[in-house]
Amino acid sequence: LAEGMMARAKKKDDAIYRNEQKRLKESSLKAASVLGAREIIHYDFPDNRMDSVDLLEVIKAIEKCIDKYSPEVVYTHHAGDLNIDHSTVAKAVVTVTRPLYENRVQELYAFEVLSSTEWNFSASSEHFGPNYFVEINDHLDKKIKALSCYVTETPPFPHPRSIEAIRTLAARRGSQSGLEAAEAFMLLRKIVQQK
Repeated sequence: LAEGMMARAKKKDDAIYRNEQKRLKESSLKAASVLGAREIIHYDFPDNRMDSVDLLEVIKAIEKCIDKYSPEVVYTHHAGDLNIDHSTVAKAVVTVTRPLYENRVQELYAFEVLSSTEWNFSASSEHFGPNYFVEINDHLDKKIKALSCYVTETPPFPHPRSIEAIRTLAARRGSQSGLEAAEAFMLLRKIVQQK
């Protein structure tokens, strides 16, 4: 949803960061291809400043996607993420997917983002507490290949988004759930309709 990279620029139209931003979008397309995604949608909300945008604008952008695809399952950032853009998106997604009669979203999950979710050291009660685990043994290498498309986003170890740390988290989440490797989520809402 955010433009990416521009928060690091010293001035608004820094050409170096505009080029980095372009590479970041190209990386997202490469990663989507690795994962087999058919479409990726980019928005250009201000990087690390989405809290300066009216929440309603973010809600409307997400609403367009929900209306277009009518998903039954939605994954969003954890609301307690340190990254302000992530927490803003989480709030907007929860708003868009509220359980109204015409809304088809039956399941809503929050995911963790390395170097964002676990770095919120505040005393807030909004810490990531996974209660839903998915085995990823057969998909971990593909996940790492997709993340490796983002050269600027996978720094060397001991950074939390390094390849080694990603494998370590998958093993840790696996050990929490009796699996070899897993992704962890928080189930925010699940609606089961009796037919």
